[in-house]
Amino acid sequence: MYDLTGFQRDLLYTIAGQDEPHGLALKTELEQYYEGEIHHGRLYPNLDTLVDKGLVEKGEADRRTNVYTLTARGRREIKARRDWEDQYVGELLSE
Repeated sequence: MYDLTGFQRDLLYTIAGQDEPHGLALKTELEQYYEGEIHHGRLYPNLDTLVDKGLVEKGEADRRTNVYTLTARGRREIKARRDWEDQYVGELLSE
């Protein structure tokens, strides 16, 4: 996970929080979070990177719509990242 950009991590977390989301659903969620437009030229290459790294699987809902799901590796990477973050902010957040 250390080699992902912040946007890629946010994208991975957004995929984890939905049931087989498609690209436009992810785009909508991220636009709400970032409070601005996410262009296709940013979204889809980053999704492809997550697929290439083995963190996400891309499937087809239909001929025009792809859906994305976490792989076992993706889930392990998120857990490892959360454990690492808890070392530094766990006590702060439990107050």
